[in-house]
Amino acid sequence: MKDKFRYLKQEDRKKILILSDDIRMHSGVGNMAKEIVLGTAHHFNWVNLGAALKHPEEGKAFDLSPEVNKQVGIEDSYVRLIPSTGYGNAKVIRRLIATENPDAILIFTDPRYWTWLFEIEREIRSKIPIFWLNIWDDYPAPLYNKPYYESVDVLMAISKQTKNINEIVLGEEAKNKIIEYVPHGINTNHFFPIREGDENYDKLLDFKKAILKGQDIDFVVFYNSRNIRRKSTADSILAYKLFCDKIGKEKAKKCAFILHTDPKDQHGTDLRAVREAFCDPEYMNVFFSSDKVDTAQLNLFYNIADVTILLSSNEGWGLSLTESLVTGTPIIANVTGGMQDQMRFSKDGKWIDFSPEFPSNHRGTIKEYGKWAFPVFPSNISVAGSIPTPYIFDDRCSAEDAAQALEEVFNLSKEERAAAGQAGYEWATSEEAGFTAEKMSNKVIEILDRGFEEFIPRTTFDVYKIEDRKSKYIEHKLTGY
Repeated sequence: MKDKFRYLKQEDRKKILILSDDIRMHSGVGNMAKEIVLGTAHHFNWVNLGAALKHPEEGKAFDLSPEVNKQVGIEDSYVRLIPSTGYGNAKVIRRLIATENPDAILIFTDPRYWTWLFEIEREIRSKIPIFWLNIWDDYPAPLYNKPYYESVDVLMAISKQTKNINEIVLGEEAKNKIIEYVPHGINTNHFFPIREGDENYDKLLDFKKAILKGQDIDFVVFYNSRNIRRKSTADSILAYKLFCDKIGKEKAKKCAFILHTDPKDQHGTDLRAVREAFCDPEYMNVFFSSDKVDTAQLNLFYNIADVTILLSSNEGWGLSLTESLVTGTPIIANVTGGMQDQMRFSKDGKWIDFSPEFPSNHRGTIKEYGKWAFPVFPSNISVAGSIPTPYIFDDRCSAEDAAQALEEVFNLSKEERAAAGQAGYEWATSEEAGFTAEKMSNKVIEILDRGFEEFIPRTTFDVYKIEDRKSKYIEHKLTGY
């Protein structure tokens, strides 16, 4: 076990109850939760209250330890799964605390799913800490989230933007929390470049031929995300149409756009109808892949692609971009949220951080970025909102600008595109970026160990001096940065 970072015997480990998607499922939350569990099973014991919309196995429990042992090369993991419809409730958590006796709770995903947990946080934190792998899609800083951020002991921020938001919203209280940047990490045993001469190269060629129905295609654009409004999937199809028109029919016939998504989703649109309206089938090749695929097949998709595109108007991270980078495939992305991190905007060669004076680069303040990235800056920034989330910027880029980015990638030679992708792979897997599952997991171990060491149980009650309520307003810059 010498090669395992901070290996502990099972009896010496802290047990953590992780509230997330079922770690066997293939959602973004489920995948990242799984990688954290696998990457830290030698240091922590885990119980996963594994959520799904309507979980078919609710009421059962599974010991995943034998399978985890095989995957991570140890003999004494403790990983237990309890399927759940939804993320739980106060009654369920009280029961699990009593029966599983965890040393901490780790939550993962949007705060709106955890309001019931935050309501009983004092009861929980009087005994054990609450850790939160958290994310927020965009500015302005959500002051309405402050009670949620106050309700946990550790905030692990998935994006640099989220970390800055945590600090802005908490203000002076930020010094009483552990707030650290923990970007998503990809399992590089599953996602990796496949190049000519590699053992999987013939399989890659066969896969490409099957997906493209035997057509002679030289340039492939790939989309891998949900068909929902904020992902701007229809805008991506429009951008591809405009790109094809720009390069002309004969060149467009040698190009293809593959969308791995559900073509019809009530939270998005009917993409087949969009394709029919926008794309002339005589020379525009737009393919849908809607069947579930395993990670090996998904790795092949990224490897047959020349570029991956994601134009989300709100995006906390953008996992398909990270998967693309670690397969050595360049990216086109809207400049918003966590997608900015993956383009490595830099000033004087240094990867940028955010602050109240410079909370985002979505207005194009900084134009230096990694050679693997082809950013599309928003052409419109408007305020959206709802009752629970009263305000949030909606960063919309134009399909015309995205088409221009597609043309820029297209005009590169095969060798130049390969060099750009290789640069992205080397950076994404480097110590600076740390976008690998191993680096993410090691960072989680360090931060949670510190969280346990610094945990101070909450008292039964607090005493406050009643003073005039100070007005609340956003103190970071909203425009002009």
